[in-house]
Amino acid sequence: MKKFVLSVLVLSMVLLNISCGKNDTSGCQPASIASEKAQLVAYCTANGINYTESSSGLLYEIIAPGGGLAPVSTSVVSVVYTGKLLNGTTFDATANPISLSLSSVIDGWKIGLPLIKKGGRIKLVIPSALAYSCTGAGTSIPPNSPLFFDVTLQDVR
Repeated sequence: MKKFVLSVLVLSMVLLNISCGKNDTSGCQPASIASEKAQLVAYCTANGINYTESSSGLLYEIIAPGGGLAPVSTSVVSVVYTGKLLNGTTFDATANPISLSLSSVIDGWKIGLPLIKKGGRIKLVIPSALAYSCTGAGTSIPPNSPLFFDVTLQDVR
């Protein structure tokens, strides 16, 4: 069941990347990164995340840099992760490594995972514009939801 849910999540990530482009006229009102920054910083402060801000607006803390290969856009990565809404609700978590193509995940992961190498661990606080934007994902991730991920990069291929 968990593999099915994960497959649906990955598929929705791919479809979202294709369907929620800048020319979308369906009434989707994306939140700006600037409008969410205070919320992202407050989450980091409340949860002891000593963040660095990327030029994209992603907040991250490298817990362990890892060694060896760093992923690139064409990599397949094997990860263990927990994903939460900023209210603390866990919407997804893996106990065992799963493999994903870095090209098919949300932008926050595309930006954050290459900052670590195989064996590394990173905490990502992702503005909604770099996640599921104004569309959300299924019933577990509402529209315009900034997200938190704690990701361990098990392998890079």
